[in-house]
Amino acid sequence: MSKKWYNLFVSVDESTGRPDGDRPEGEAAAPPLSAAQAVAEIARSVGPPPAFTAPVNDPGSFAEIYQAAEIHPPPHGFTIEKVAEMLGSEHIRSLPRDVKRSSVLVALDAVGVPIQDVIQDAVRRDQALDTFERVQEQSLNQLEVQLDKETQQHQAEIDRVTADYRSRIQANKDKLAREKEGFFAWRLKKQEEEQKIADAVSYFVADNPITTGGHAAAPKSTLKPE
Repeated sequence: MSKKWYNLFVSVDESTGRPDGDRPEGEAAAPPLSAAQAVAEIARSVGPPPAFTAPVNDPGSFAEIYQAAEIHPPPHGFTIEKVAEMLGSEHIRSLPRDVKRSSVLVALDAVGVPIQDVIQDAVRRDQALDTFERVQEQSLNQLEVQLDKETQQHQAEIDRVTADYRSRIQANKDKLAREKEGFFAWRLKKQEEEQKIADAVSYFVADNPITTGGHAAAPKSTLKPE
């Protein structure tokens, strides 16, 4: 683990697990653990990630997540959240980092709370959050796969229906084109027939009442004078 806030507290003697200042006089000092190593030791003592025994109805409620993972405050009441409140207190929040660290450690020592308990609580909460995140991500991935499948099915149906209607539209266009072609062919023959009639009538009238090439108009019939 390498989360930076661990460095605020941890300074533990590797061989005894005691804070550096608690080593008996004359005892040889073992190589000090780094903060990350010390936290790793504490994390191993915590055990596997917690199992969720209840559903979480409000993912935005970390308290509900912790409750579902059965993470409860220790008897002495000093959780990492409590320590975070202490660090944010108006009395020490503006102090240098080392002074804030020492102030919290002194306060914990005064009530007999080892810092390891606080770190263990922090690790358990972090494990719960990571576990819940993985569960949420898996659920989201499953939802994505499901919805992608449904989307593909809907798109296939849209494509099928679209192709069907495009086919119908094209059939309508083709039918109209055929009808127009037939009508224009008939019109040409009609014009030829009208011209033949008009030619025959022209021998007998001054104003030819026969229309040719256009729509029929009201006939003007005046006989050609004899």
